[in-house]
Amino acid sequence: MTEPSEIAAGLPHLPGVYRMIGKEGEVLYVGKALDLRKRVSSYFQRIEALSPRIRLMVAQIVTIDTTVTRSESEALLLENNLIKALSPRYNILFRDDKSYPYLILSGHRFSRLGFFRGNPDKQSRYFGPFPNSGAVRESMQLLQKVFRLRTCEDSVFEHRSRPCLLHQIRRCTAPCVGLIGDAEYADDVRSAEMFLSGEENAVFDRLTERMNAAAEGMRYEEAAVCRDQISALRTVRERQYVSSDAGRDVDVIACGFAAGTCCVNLVMIRGGLHLGDRNFFPQNADGVEPAQIIEAFIAQHYLQHPVPPQLVAGEAIAIAGLEETLSERAGRRVQISASPIGERRVWLQMAEKNAELGAAQRNSRRLDDAAKLVALQRALDLPETVQRIECFDISHTQGEAAVASCVVYDKGAMQNGEYRRFNMKDVIPGDDYGAMREVLTRRYRKVVAGEGKMPDLIMIDGGQGQLGVAIEVAGELGLNVPLLGVAKGAARKPGMEQLLMAGREGAFRLTGDDPGLHLIQQIRDEAHRFAIEGHRARRARTRSVSTLEDIPGVGAKRRQRLMARFGGLRGLIAASAEEMAQVEGISRELAERIYDSLH
Repeated sequence: MTEPSEIAAGLPHLPGVYRMIGKEGEVLYVGKALDLRKRVSSYFQRIEALSPRIRLMVAQIVTIDTTVTRSESEALLLENNLIKALSPRYNILFRDDKSYPYLILSGHRFSRLGFFRGNPDKQSRYFGPFPNSGAVRESMQLLQKVFRLRTCEDSVFEHRSRPCLLHQIRRCTAPCVGLIGDAEYADDVRSAEMFLSGEENAVFDRLTERMNAAAEGMRYEEAAVCRDQISALRTVRERQYVSSDAGRDVDVIACGFAAGTCCVNLVMIRGGLHLGDRNFFPQNADGVEPAQIIEAFIAQHYLQHPVPPQLVAGEAIAIAGLEETLSERAGRRVQISASPIGERRVWLQMAEKNAELGAAQRNSRRLDDAAKLVALQRALDLPETVQRIECFDISHTQGEAAVASCVVYDKGAMQNGEYRRFNMKDVIPGDDYGAMREVLTRRYRKVVAGEGKMPDLIMIDGGQGQLGVAIEVAGELGLNVPLLGVAKGAARKPGMEQLLMAGREGAFRLTGDDPGLHLIQQIRDEAHRFAIEGHRARRARTRSVSTLEDIPGVGAKRRQRLMARFGGLRGLIAASAEEMAQVEGISRELAERIYDSLH
């Protein structure tokens, strides 16, 4: 068999991607090169100069696969796709499968200010991206105070007959009932758009001009509104952690360490305003230089997410190839700076501090979680090999829209990407035991067949009945996994949980300050939250189908009267049959039929 070093010596002097293959055929590492022969050969020359991590990898290489590309830029794209698809053991991996949220100004006659995540359309205007949904919602609240734009959905807006609470607390100008004209509302939308684009001074000038004109025309109430807007806008600007007169879009990337834990902090600045920051924790980064980590982050992150015109990196990285690739992807020039000065240097220092704090906090949480897991192993008399815990819960409303959740705790943390929800299909409404049987069977039938990971402990949110079902399913499927039932106890208070284990007689409790109980509560509460979210979403979808169009005897005019009377479908659902019968054209019999259909 040809030695890896001989394979490297025979490679062409061309750009491409190489894959280091182990003895089981697994991909150990994926890399790119401007010159495949020089880059791959370097792994087998002066091995003593390599880092311990890379030396360990080289010792496992059996063969090398390569793919020649037309350019280094194309090689970078292929490398990124292969890393995401193969998750090689020695590549730095950033898990980032979420799209970023945006703030939207819709293209309606009266634009709606809202939260957006998904594929944009050409009719609306989008601002961001924001690092998380909380940053979007905070910005929406601030903008509502200043510009008082509507945030309600069309289904509510189109059927309002009187102003809502937001108008009463001066957060909306109530265009739904004609309390503001088209031109005035469009002017507020334009001001909001300018502010979000970084044109703060222009917005101040517009509002000041409107205030002065209103005062000169003795429209003192209008002038007072403009004055309040200016004051609120000034407060918003003062709250910005970073501001810039340049109105630029910049991402700042820094790397920090704490006790072996690595964190990459991404600070997002749009229109010169600091929108927030986000922490990323790479896998397989032990013993890797900070410059390599940041380079890997840029390559993986921005080939999946929008890239701003400027990036500020906290380490000296290979800039040229990345700039070329990102510029091609963005359709405009993207500039990367590794030695910022002035204002950008201040931003970088802030990101570096955030990264250090993020690493320290992550490390602290890991230590706490490790202590909790050890305490749980001791309390339940489990072996030290117990690491992966899966927990199940059922959520429904009187049997309606039943949803089961499965959450996963592994590697010292909740693994959100491995959570699963199950819509109950073959269960009598309200049959919790039947629902538990269905979800456990559906989950572990695949695992037993080799699809997925086998847990070390299965937790059930429930008492003896639910645990009994789990024991039966485990026996039917041949599962040899410890089973734990978590019942709320008679008092139904945190800390008073009753625990039941398969093969252990009777219920038992852990003390309220036991770290093992805290871990049980953490996992159980997460399963409960995840199940409730799925149930509410399913129930909302189910009820949205049962609209007035489906009810015999309710035509267009009656629907319009009902919507106008109760301000939309939500208000109608909350109304009683007696209240519905007071609407013109709605008899008592029809009102009861509507009520029954909606409930």
